[in-house]
Amino acid sequence: MIRRYLKQTGILVLCTLLLSGCGEKKPLPEVPGEVSAEAEIPALSEKTEHIGENRGEQETTTGTNLTLTQETTPETSPAAEQETTSEPTPSPLPEMTLVMVGDVLLHTPLAQSGETPDGGYDFTALFTNVKEEIEEADLALVNQEVIIGGSELGISGYPAFNAPYELGDALADSGFDVILHGTNHALDKGKRGLLNCLAFWKENYPEKAVLGIHDSAEDGEEIYVYEQDGIHIAVLNYTYGTNGIPLPEDMPYGVDMLEEDRVIRDLQRAEEMADFTVVCPHWGTEYTLSETKTQKRWAELFAENGADLVIGTHPHVIEPVAWVEDTLVYYSLGNFANWTSGTGEGVANRMVGGMAKVTIGMEEDGEVGIIDWGVEPLVCHLEQGFGGVTVYPLEEYTEELAEKNEIVKQDGNFSLDYCLELVESVFGETAERTD
Repeated sequence: MIRRYLKQTGILVLCTLLLSGCGEKKPLPEVPGEVSAEAEIPALSEKTEHIGENRGEQETTTGTNLTLTQETTPETSPAAEQETTSEPTPSPLPEMTLVMVGDVLLHTPLAQSGETPDGGYDFTALFTNVKEEIEEADLALVNQEVIIGGSELGISGYPAFNAPYELGDALADSGFDVILHGTNHALDKGKRGLLNCLAFWKENYPEKAVLGIHDSAEDGEEIYVYEQDGIHIAVLNYTYGTNGIPLPEDMPYGVDMLEEDRVIRDLQRAEEMADFTVVCPHWGTEYTLSETKTQKRWAELFAENGADLVIGTHPHVIEPVAWVEDTLVYYSLGNFANWTSGTGEGVANRMVGGMAKVTIGMEEDGEVGIIDWGVEPLVCHLEQGFGGVTVYPLEEYTEELAEKNEIVKQDGNFSLDYCLELVESVFGETAERTD
């Protein structure tokens, strides 16, 4: 088993943009979920290695030997010259950055915000304000909550989602490298939706890693491994269930399920193939601002079997970040983009998400681990009209924008102060400083 190190060089601290005149803190109640059930699926076969595309090479600086000559004096020997040779400058140790955002949902009004006059779609606006950070990361992941089955299957929102292919175009254009499709909505459009989605990615963006769903038994046995500058990172994606929709009889490998024996086998394989393992589970209870006992149990299982980093999704609200043994766990990043139809207290919580930001590095002895980490709070902004839905870093969000956010009509508690207080109560000092 490959040993790993975990060296924290600095914990990014909380958003402290809270103004001195902030009003009384409002309660952050939980809202009953739409549908949430956990299921276990019979173990599937082991996976085999799949090495991701090399994403560029890190520059190194090689030291040069310099000779320093000292002039002689009458007291020194006439031709005496002293040479001093400097030590070679060591090459910097390899490092890479990883970011991930939470659920991309396509509720009906959000889909309408992307409609173009010619009958197509353009979802560029969703990612405009965070695109630079996504592109700059060495490895960027996104939880694509809903299947991208194309307009031919009918664009639909909750409860059986389906997104147009143009949403995939926007994800690719924004710089995401890994698309996580292992969610409870993976089978909302059945086998045809699954196959359409995979065909879209393979035909248009073959360089993207699409995890969690498969169109063949062979593909279902692969483990994705990304390599950069000698660092190998395995990424695994599972869902607790598919909303009661059974896997197609002829495609038992169609969706990666969060099943204990399967997960342990995959982690053991990943430990052999990579220096660092990331697990992205679709788990937990919707609209709950803290991790559940089931999430804690799974986190312990991941840690015990070699996972180095766990980044969770599904609750649709943010949940804490914590260390479980030597494994860093983001229990939930919340929603990245959504326009829920829910109303009442707690709905405002669904508009706040997070971007996990982790730096992974190599020691001189070749061991690989986390050297820096944090989470950047995000806010989903809603306005009517084309391009009206977009996501802002919380540090760039203003009171004026908050007053325009359509979610105020569904939960009057929503405000900039509310978002800041929510981040403080859940992420605490994990969140990036914004002042």
